[in-house]
Amino acid sequence: MSDDLRDHLGRRITTLRVSVTDRCNLRCRYCVPHGGVPLVPRRSLLRFEEIASVVRAAAGQGVTRVKLTGGEPLTRRGIDHLIEMLAGVDGIRDLSLTTNGTLLAGKAPRLRAAGLDRVTVSLDTLRPDRYRWITRGGDLAAVLAGLEAAADAGLGRLKVNVVVLGGINDDEIGAFARLSVERPIEVRFIELMRIGHRAETEPDRFLPIDAVRERLAPFGPLRPVARPANGGPAVRFRLPGAAGAIGLIAPISEPFCGTCNRLRLTSQGVLRACLLEGGEVPIKGLLRPCVDVKGLQAALQAAALAKPAVHSGGGAVLMSRVGG
Repeated sequence: MSDDLRDHLGRRITTLRVSVTDRCNLRCRYCVPHGGVPLVPRRSLLRFEEIASVVRAAAGQGVTRVKLTGGEPLTRRGIDHLIEMLAGVDGIRDLSLTTNGTLLAGKAPRLRAAGLDRVTVSLDTLRPDRYRWITRGGDLAAVLAGLEAAADAGLGRLKVNVVVLGGINDDEIGAFARLSVERPIEVRFIELMRIGHRAETEPDRFLPIDAVRERLAPFGPLRPVARPANGGPAVRFRLPGAAGAIGLIAPISEPFCGTCNRLRLTSQGVLRACLLEGGEVPIKGLLRPCVDVKGLQAALQAAALAKPAVHSGGGAVLMSRVGG
């Protein structure tokens, strides 16, 4: 077996996205149906030591980046202890976390001290009333305070993820563009994916990334910015005089499957080859009652080999279960 994880097309896997919980303190309309979703029993979640075992196995096969996701990862008690464990894994050079930001202000210094390198904050509006409506009760001020705290704590290369919702927040594309001009933040506009309940309930909310480009045109030419060496889904640009950057992520209209370099680990112990479809490899039995290192390595390779050449565009996925 090669030291590096590669799929059947030769794509090298260097990123592992780890969902640490399916729980979230928000109920965003495009993510969670009105009636909510059944929660996984806490005893079914992977323990921190088990997550660290998977990350060590992945690092031994060429994975260099780990991103912690949820649900909302900051709702998981003791998350800073997990970060400390993962920061000490040989070969992991970039440890990041995606969060809705509502709990970040009180935790950012501890997260940085534990070894977290950077954060991505999901934020779909800069208007308090609209934020409350989209999230079913969230407080925008808490998120903005979280962004400030992250910057003050040294969690560099801040990113803000904006899911573009036609007829809901697409009138704020300009406001987010200005944020990238004024602050050293990468604002990433993301197409709404037709997965789970969204496929039926919000088909008219999809806005292609080309429409986002058109809305950005009045702000000046988008100058290309090189992608980081470790890849990533965003095509990056900078507006004239901007302190930050703009990223465009088009999983539906311009799939980036050809350069996908990631696997996912769910909070219940399932390796997933693709966010949108298939390729699931259960591994909890390789972690309990004791760790089977060779079995984990084989499972990671099996998940890599299950990656599709191109995703089908949608699926019955609960985002809170697999991590965004």
